[in-house]
Amino acid sequence: MKRNIIILLYYVLIMISCGQSSEVSGLKRLSKLSKLLSESSGITQLKLNTFWLINDSGNSNELFQIDASGTIIQVVAVTNAFNIDWEDLASDGDSRLFIGDFGNNHNDRKDLAIYSVDTKDIKNNRVKASKISFFYEDQHQFPPKKKKRNYDVEAFFYHNEHFYLFTKNRSSDFDGTTKLYCLPAIPGSQKAKLVGSFKTCVNEKKCKVTAADINHQGNKAVLLMHDKLLVFSEFSVDDFFSGKVKEVKLHHNSQKEAVCFGLDGKLYITDEHIKKTGGNLYQLSL
Repeated sequence: MKRNIIILLYYVLIMISCGQSSEVSGLKRLSKLSKLLSESSGITQLKLNTFWLINDSGNSNELFQIDASGTIIQVVAVTNAFNIDWEDLASDGDSRLFIGDFGNNHNDRKDLAIYSVDTKDIKNNRVKASKISFFYEDQHQFPPKKKKRNYDVEAFFYHNEHFYLFTKNRSSDFDGTTKLYCLPAIPGSQKAKLVGSFKTCVNEKKCKVTAADINHQGNKAVLLMHDKLLVFSEFSVDDFFSGKVKEVKLHHNSQKEAVCFGLDGKLYITDEHIKKTGGNLYQLSL
């Protein structure tokens, strides 16, 4: 009898294990990215089956268009912009792309910017951008004290003619808090207003926000971390933290830096290529 119980428990454990691995299969690897996109930091989609991507600091001031197989089909130089630290890419769902040049590891930048590019203006793989400069209304020291360093941003999206930025907390007493800022999508100098905050989780290595997006219906938003997503829904207007929140474990840990809702409603994610890992385009159905 005891032997039968042990055998039964063994098969139960196998079934549980299989159930967990099936969750891993939810994150589907679509393709390997080109080495030219080994530090991809932003992704968005304007047309089915193609994506726009950017790289982060130390890379060129270029936009890359790829297909679902990862093949680069167009490279566009943004002629009047410099890639100080491009950290995310958003769009208006029509023809405009928005480049977030707001990477701020040391919390000391005074030249934060978002570049707006209209893909209709691309000629000979070159385009000019309009610039939105901005500052955080509550930052008065550059950098602030180590325990207050929460002004780095790698995540934003465009919604209702405004940009919404989510901070990557670099405070010495990290508690998982991401701050939410809002500024109008109007060229010129703008003030980023602090409109909310949310605690992701307390593991400093896995709980920092690296990308964000909102779906085309405007009723579901996501925050990306290296091994998980937070999905926000049933919120009031632009109070994204007021509704329901669900954690989606990816069961896959890598330096994921970019996420977007596709026109098909699915999520698309990229991670950076580090040593022998990453550098892929993934798909996830929520």
